[in-house]
Formats: sequence, structure tokens, C-alpha cells
Amino acid sequence: MHPSIAVALALTLPLATHAAPTWQNVSSEPGKRIELDRTSIKRAGATVEVLSRMILDKELVDVRSGLPYQIIEVVTRYDCTARNANTIKRSFKKGDSAVVREEDINGTDLPVRSGTLDDKVLREVCRPPKDSQAELAAKAGEAAGQLRQANEALLKQEMAKATKPAPLKTAEHSTGEEAAKAVVPAIRPNLKPAAEAAKTPPAPTETPVAADSKPPVVVASSKPAPRPLPTAQPRKAAPAKAAAKNDGYMLELVHSEPIRPKLPSDWSYDGAGGPDNWGRLDPRNSLCANGQRQSPIDIRDGIKVDVEPIRFNYRPSRFRIADSGRTVEVFLGDNSFTLTGKSYTLQQINFHRPSEERIDGRRFDMSAHLVHRADDGQLAVIAVLLEQGAENPFIQTLWNNLPLEKHLSVEPPATTVDLDAFLPASRNYYAYMGSLTTPPCTEGVLWLVLKQPVAVSPAQIDIFSRLYRHNARPTQPVAGRLIKEGR
Repeated sequence: MHPSIAVALALTLPLATHAAPTWQNVSSEPGKRIELDRTSIKRAGATVEVLSRMILDKELVDVRSGLPYQIIEVVTRYDCTARNANTIKRSFKKGDSAVVREEDINGTDLPVRSGTLDDKVLREVCRPPKDSQAELAAKAGEAAGQLRQANEALLKQEMAKATKPAPLKTAEHSTGEEAAKAVVPAIRPNLKPAAEAAKTPPAPTETPVAADSKPPVVVASSKPAPRPLPTAQPRKAAPAKAAAKNDGYMLELVHSEPIRPKLPSDWSYDGAGGPDNWGRLDPRNSLCANGQRQSPIDIRDGIKVDVEPIRFNYRPSRFRIADSGRTVEVFLGDNSFTLTGKSYTLQQINFHRPSEERIDGRRFDMSAHLVHRADDGQLAVIAVLLEQGAENPFIQTLWNNLPLEKHLSVEPPATTVDLDAFLPASRNYYAYMGSLTTPPCTEGVLWLVLKQPVAVSPAQIDIFSRLYRHNARPTQPVAGRLIKEGR
């Protein structure tokens, strides 16, 4: 091998090694382990963006492509202060280089629960980075340079004050030779020579008139006034421009345009911030207007098949209930479900009136959305339809602890609720792929709508109606999506 080629290889190999991902093991659990790439960490204040991956012991089948995968790589943005996570990109791989499917995600910030895999990654990447000795020395040198520049600027400023030139004299304040040598001409015209040269009587003028008297009649002389001798006349001032109709030059620059209604900065369920304008309120909400797999939908014409039973891991737990200003939200302890070998952890429960989803055109009195999230970031929502009937103990316990004001929350110290008892006796369901029903309308959400509705009393419906009379997004086009219906 030529010596120059060997040297080139020796120089390039370290660079290639440095550019490759440096995977660090964060967590090892039965069936999977979590790693993050240290070289991918990007920090911006309290926000950290990082590439991490989950390696499974067994292959799973991708629901979209139908191909097996064993590695899930995700780019996630963590808010270290608010403890939120937002998945930006997700890749499913069969091996380190065999990509099954990639997707960009217009996700939303979700709270990171303690003890979860996201919590372990967040704790790792949100630690303050430790500076090396070289970095500390560089920062010290940079600070010293900034201090030196500040001192030099202050010194120049003081020297400039000490050598300030004397004020120039103008011809207006000078006489004789000084006037001839004046550097700056007078701004105010000197009218005295012209007045002395003109010996003719002044032209008739109007006599000042009192406010309550009649103005006198001005009579011109019968003899014309003698023409004055030629003499130096003061320079005539330029005729003044006609006053603007708006009486001010600043107003003259303003073009009159029709007033356009301004969209609000935040979304709502009616008015200018309603669902029709969600996509225009914020560029991040573009899917609300342009998405092709939006929720909710009118569920009809599903194919009847033997769907896999949902394995619920719901248990009695303490809760926190909040009024978000748009709905009532409930946060429980550790609850989850498993489907097709994947586990989804409950994030929150929110309520809508009337139900957002329709079944064969029928809308129910209310609905409860149980929002879950898997380790790979995929969202799944279990929808429970609520119809008028007997009093519901689960709902009544929640309503008993409603906060007194919006944007507040209540966490009873000893009260618990059983989410499993809230579900209907039949756990059969419809399944389809959709989106979040609130901005930013993130797509790729697995929807599982339980077929059997749950009874709630008229009084319980009325309590929610007094808070939120209508907080349901209109149904969206199905656009040829496949809907499965358990038979």
C-alpha cells in the first residue's frame, strides 16, 4: 500500500468512528433494553433533543407494513423543567441498518411519568453537562477577553470626552472679520439691512379686533406707494405645503384598509378559535386542516372479525382531577393495557359532551377518552361511550372532587377509584387508525372504541354540562380507512 494512502486512512478512520452513534445503555428490563446516543444530544436552554432506541428480545410485526422489526429508534425532545416529552421522529428496524419504516411525527408535549422508560432517559440527558479542563480554560479565556474589550471601550469613551472640540461660531453671532471667517453660516436670516433700505411706508395692515367687536373696513390709499429702490431682499421662504386632511404627517403614511378580524392565539370549540380555524391558528396545527387520518369519525361499515382481546391492567389507585379550561382531566396511578404484544401506559382521561365519535350516525350523551402511550411513543385511545341511565359510582367520585376554578387541580389524599369497574361488561371494540381530536391533531393514533356504552345519571351529565356544554370536535372524513369491528 502506498504510504500516502495509509496516512489518509489513518486520518479518516478516527473521524468515521467519532461520527458513528455512541450507544449508552440506560435501562435493561425483561424483554427489552433502552439505549441513547450520546453524540446526538442537542441542548437549547432547558430543552434537550436526543436519539434513543429500544431493542426487543423478540420481533414484533409492524401494523402498517406487515414486516417484522426488533429495534425502534426515536428522536425525542425533552423539556427538563416541565418534565415533558415530544417524539419527533420514529424508525422501525429489523437490524442496525435494515429500516422497515420511518415516520416524522407532529407530536405534542406529554408529561413524563416517574419510573417509566422516558423518565430514565430524561434523567440521563437532563443532567448538567460536566465541562472538561480544556473547556473550563477556554471559557475562562473567553471571559477575560470580554472583560478586556469592555475596559478598552470604556477608556476610549473617556478619552473622547476629554478631547471634545469647542463649539463653532456662526455668522449670526459674529461681527466684522469674525463674520467673514465664520465656519457655519447663520440659520436664521438677518432682515435688518432690508428693513433699513426700504424707506416707503408699510403696506396697510389689519388692526387687531376684539372678540366682541366688528372688524373695521380697511381702505387702501388713493395714491400708489412709491416703488422702493433696488436693494438686497431676504430670501423668500418656500411656500408651505397644504395641510393634510388628517392634520399630521404620521397619519398621512397610514393607508386606510378594511379591518380584518384577528384570529385568537389559542384554540377553542366555538367562535374564531373553533375547529374550522385550528389549522390557521398555529403552523404546528397544520394536520388539523390537511391531515388525511383525522379523528373522530362516524364508525360504520366495519369489517366484522375476531379481534384480539384487550388485556387491561387496571387497578384501584389514587387520582388527581383538573379543569383544563376545555374539559375535565383525570390522572391516575399505574394503569395500562396490552394488545398485540405491546404495552400502553395510561396518561390521562378526558371527557367530551356530546360524544365525539358516532356509531352508525348515532351520537351519545358523553364520552370518556382514556389516552395511553407505548414505550415507542405510539399513542392509543380507548373511548368509552356514556349514555343516560343509572348513577355511575366512578363518575360521582370524580365529580365530588371537581376543582372550584378552572386551571386548578385537586388530589384527594385518601380517595381511590377503580378504572376497571368503570369499563362496560363487554370489552368488544371497534379499531381504526386516527389522530388526536385536539390540536395539534397528531396522526398515527390507535383508536379502540368500546362497543357497549356505560350508564351515567342525568344529574351527572348536567354537572358536566354546566362546566362544558359543548366540547366535541366534528366528525372527520373516513377517507377509505379500514375499520375493524369485533364480532
